Amino acid sequence: MTNDESKHTHLSDAAAEHDVVERAEKDLDQGKSASTAAGEFVREEIEHVREGKHGARSAKQAIAIGLSKARRAGVPLGTPKRGRTSEATRKQAERETEAGPKRTKPSAKRSRAMKKALKREPTSTVSRTALSKQAKSAAKRRRATGTTVTGRKAAKRTTRTTTRKTRTSAAKRRTRTTATQRRAKEG
Repeated sequence: MTNDESKHTHLSDAAAEHDVVERAEKDLDQGKSASTAAGEFVREEIEHVREGKHGARSAKQAIAIGLSKARRAGVPLGTPKRGRTSEATRKQAERETEAGPKRTKPSAKRSRAMKKALKREPTSTVSRTALSKQAKSAAKRRRATGTTVTGRKAAKRTTRTTTRKTRTSAAKRRTRTTATQRRAKEG
């Protein structure tokens, strides 16, 4: 075995299509993040819903199914931090990471029931607009990378009873003030 072969990442393709697993392995081999590799599984799941293979209650559910498949395939995603998701979701993510690929054949009855339930769900949940809406709402929940340290301090200074909107505007105001002061010193 050469040195290059030992570095190659091997994922299980029990739950996903072979080409998806290959693309994810390639991403990991290139040194890309685990979430990039998991994105291949999410993309596959979205395609399944669009093709009508099954539906999804929401864009979030389609993404969750894809992430679940990625964890089971062996993508080193890890579990979400406390407070980011519900405790049940965190525990499920832990189980999927530990379980890895299934060694036993799934129950035919359970498999049929799950497929039937997903078939009843709509396919419009993964339209361009629905995915755009999901991405925007997810981005809103993340902290803005442009917010400076002084801006974050200003946001912290405002009391906990104030709304998020108030804290955000305080941070922005502080950032603007700092930038203006910096320009005044330079000019």
